[in-house]
Amino acid sequence: MTDPEGPVEVGLYGVTKRFADTLAVDDVTITIGRGEFFSMLGPSGCGKTTSLRMIAGFEEPDAGRVELTGRDIVGVAPYKRNVNTVFQSYALFPHLTVADNVAFGLRRKKVGKSEIRDRVKRYLDLVQLRGYDDRRPSQLSGGQQQRVALARALVNEPAVLLLDEPLGALDLKLRKQMQLELMRIQREVGVTFVYVTHDQEEALVMSDRLAVMSQGKVEQIGYPEDIYERPATRFVAGFIGTSNIIEAPVVGRSGDFLRVASAPGDRLLVSPPGDRAISAGQKLAFTVRPEKLRVAAENDPVPDNLCTIVGTVVDVVYQGVSTQLVVCTDEGDTLVAFRQNNERVSDAGVPGSRTRLVWDPDLNVVLTDEPTPEKELSA
Repeated sequence: MTDPEGPVEVGLYGVTKRFADTLAVDDVTITIGRGEFFSMLGPSGCGKTTSLRMIAGFEEPDAGRVELTGRDIVGVAPYKRNVNTVFQSYALFPHLTVADNVAFGLRRKKVGKSEIRDRVKRYLDLVQLRGYDDRRPSQLSGGQQQRVALARALVNEPAVLLLDEPLGALDLKLRKQMQLELMRIQREVGVTFVYVTHDQEEALVMSDRLAVMSQGKVEQIGYPEDIYERPATRFVAGFIGTSNIIEAPVVGRSGDFLRVASAPGDRLLVSPPGDRAISAGQKLAFTVRPEKLRVAAENDPVPDNLCTIVGTVVDVVYQGVSTQLVVCTDEGDTLVAFRQNNERVSDAGVPGSRTRLVWDPDLNVVLTDEPTPEKELSA
């Protein structure tokens, strides 16, 4: 899914941005729905922050349109756009109190004193900082400073709140707490949030939908479960969590599945992709998540309708709720499997032992960035 279900609040249409010889954003189209919590996710240099800055007006596109509630805002000054930005650095005024930091934008707009007082109180209550009005930023924790920055941005009641890696400076435990707080705040105020992060778990947990970006392009847009369970490209499969990518030529059919070349005793079955034909002998790439694989004994029988691969355990990592096994197959591929520790574990596994991995072929996802087919497979 690439489009929001309701009215579009923010739209980037064919947007391109260069910095000297660097193509930072390359023909990007993203539409964000009103009231959505939308994330742009990707590694450093993928174009996510530049895209955010073009919505804010801090950068202008070299080509394409940026729209806010259906109005083209290219060339409109940042202060004339009904958006506010929260940065990772918080950017609080150290000499002002919490209340004065939150009220700063309202005073610049010459809002009446009584309304300023009421709105500051309301938004400090929203971020759970009642009673902190007279403190200075230096007297607050990192999480509290982040809440002040949120209140200061929201008190202006923008149509869109832009958040540029706002939790990046917090420790892991506080980050997780603030993730839940941001979700609560967004639901309460109903403002469209556009969130930039490189943290995959953060984006999956917080977002209604997200766009995964790489090298200035959008790789995939969808709901978190779509991105995780059905990655479209190799990059998405590898960037979001842990994933096994298997490449092998197609050798025939088995019922409704394509049969993929495998070592003797192994079986690889894949559902044909609906968007293109598949050639006999064509190399196919597909992915399956480690938690979908069942770890069995090498000699265990496997029903003909399941995928199975035999290999040697090369590494075992006990992770508390699960144990990660790294398995080298007889074809030389490396696969990762997660075994749930639903009973007390005294021996997580032994490197060098033989094992069998078993899974449902419906859990395989064919990746789209593959070569064009040459010859149709017959049924």
